[in-house]
Amino acid sequence: MTHVLRSMLRGAAAGAAGTSALNAVTYLDMALRGRPASSTPEDTVEKLSEQTGIPVPGQGDTRRNRLTGLGALTGIAAGIGAGALLGALRGSGWRHGTGVTSLVAGAVAMLAGNGPMTVLGTTDPRTWGASGWAADLVPHAAYGMVTGAVLVALDDAPGR
Repeated sequence: MTHVLRSMLRGAAAGAAGTSALNAVTYLDMALRGRPASSTPEDTVEKLSEQTGIPVPGQGDTRRNRLTGLGALTGIAAGIGAGALLGALRGSGWRHGTGVTSLVAGAVAMLAGNGPMTVLGTTDPRTWGASGWAADLVPHAAYGMVTGAVLVALDDAPGR
């Protein structure tokens, strides 16, 4: 296995840990503020389905449940993919400490998660307001901190 591939796998593992942190912070926010889950992920999947001509099968609740599941899976893929990208960068010589790596991880995850939604028109960050930005920034900051810390720790682990 090549060095960069091993680095990508370490990054994917770090991204998975960061995704768990992002989800935990998001659900904690929902529990504390009593706010509903965002429908933006499933709206994005629905828009992608329309634009690509690839249907999401089912009717009524069955289809809505599939959209919800696919929306959540796209978030998981974005988090793991962002970690794998950072791992590949580290494997190629981009080496920074936990602080910088965490900041970059959070920014990459925000871009990976919100970029497609913005491009497809399912959200517009210019209209979010303070609570909308906080609901997005805080979980992505948690993602960044955990992903950065895990990635640096895995890179520094004995026998790597």
